[in-house]
Amino acid sequence: MQWKRRHCFLHIATFAFLLFLLAVLNFLVPHIWHPSFTELLSWRDSSGLLKGEGLNANKSSVENNTISPGKQNISTEGQTGLENLNAISMHGLFPYIINEPDKCQKRKAAPFLVFIIATEALDVEARSAIRQTWANESLVSAVGVIRLFLLGKREGQGVTQRMLQEESRTYHDIIQQDFLDSYYNLTLKTLMGLHWVARYCPHAAYVMKTDSDMFINTEYLIEKLLRPGLKTRTNYYTGRIMENMSPIRDKKNKWYMSEEEYQNPKYPTFCSGTGYVLSADLADKIYRISTRIHRLHLEDVYVGLCLSQLRVKPTEPPSKSLFHHWHVPFTGCKYTHLITSHQIPPKTILKYWKTHQSNKEKCKIF
Repeated sequence: MQWKRRHCFLHIATFAFLLFLLAVLNFLVPHIWHPSFTELLSWRDSSGLLKGEGLNANKSSVENNTISPGKQNISTEGQTGLENLNAISMHGLFPYIINEPDKCQKRKAAPFLVFIIATEALDVEARSAIRQTWANESLVSAVGVIRLFLLGKREGQGVTQRMLQEESRTYHDIIQQDFLDSYYNLTLKTLMGLHWVARYCPHAAYVMKTDSDMFINTEYLIEKLLRPGLKTRTNYYTGRIMENMSPIRDKKNKWYMSEEEYQNPKYPTFCSGTGYVLSADLADKIYRISTRIHRLHLEDVYVGLCLSQLRVKPTEPPSKSLFHHWHVPFTGCKYTHLITSHQIPPKTILKYWKTHQSNKEKCKIF
């Protein structure tokens, strides 16, 4: 019994000593080294990612270099975890869980168009329909087209994640970072896609950001709007242009924006997030300036805010009937002469696409 008491006392003493060491280290380390924002940006691994997960830059140095569209203090009411965009790492990258860093390098030539498509893990049927239709990478054989589905991570869905990784191994068109996949984090998805283009596919000509419930007339987009035979535009941004839009202050509304998050009475002019096109040079410019602008959860508004700081204005499309952020009824030749239509279920995408392809000659798309 005496031996057991001595043995127990020894364990307690060792544990107490370790706690004391941890307390000392906790006090000393911040005084020994407190990294600046510049040091954090230079602390990267070979993939271009900031080392570590969820890194936060020095709060004081961040705020001194940040453009705020509203007040500095961002409300966290009603938000949890990573949904509070400005409480997370503003300047660091989230680690990639799934990546395709060689997707462009393996091609003989840089792609003309990169689709970055916001989706969720359970949207399997939508991704399948899109692969077979408007984002088929062999659709416009004369130019290179690639697609990427953008995802965050859902906690507690191990089976779903394994299925997603298997899907990735099959199709090589998924990228995913370690942030919470939620409506409030659509901005993070888009920034992930823009970072990927800037980092892994910098010689692409154009990028289109869109969603997984969209119908895209890819052939019209490429042949009639972007026109591969012409010199690639720079600082080019187009889509369904939204002008003189005021923040919605009704908390019950899906697009609610608090005065604490955005103080101004009007948004900058922006293009609807259902589908807008950028010259690829803007991918890097938007991502870089985003490190200095407080993030908003409305992704399309935020991209417009970044571009307004870059003094890049949206270019009016040749016709207002090209980009639609609502569901356009499928009648006659209408889909042959538009670029986007919204809220299309996967089976309807397949149905519309089949009819659209058979209508091309009759409707004289080219």
